[in-house]
Amino acid sequence: MLPIPKKLLQQGVRDMVRISDARMSGTSYGTCVLHIAPESAAGGPLALVQTGDEIEIDIPGRRIHWHVSDDEIARRLQLHPEPKPLANRGYLHLYAKHVMQADKGCDFDFLVGRTPGAEPDIF
Repeated sequence: MLPIPKKLLQQGVRDMVRISDARMSGTSYGTCVLHIAPESAAGGPLALVQTGDEIEIDIPGRRIHWHVSDDEIARRLQLHPEPKPLANRGYLHLYAKHVMQADKGCDFDFLVGRTPGAEPDIF
């Protein structure tokens, strides 16, 4: 759930567009743009968006345009710290290193090329 922040509710805002790179199945209400890829943690530009940036959403054209110049993006990239690994081992490490971005299906990269639809028998 991505609720409207209390501060905005107190100002009378009753709907807002939510843009997220999270993997989620939905939200309770309102306009959402989900599964932005690449994700912020993978170096996606959503990590560089700042308060006041203008983002245009063209639903019929199926595109999003972030109204920030290439020079400003380059400047923000230089100031943005590189994300630290979530874990050095275990499932979290495996997930962070091998799960593909949303536009590629959020599956493990080492499963690419396997027979589609073929699942192992479970007894």
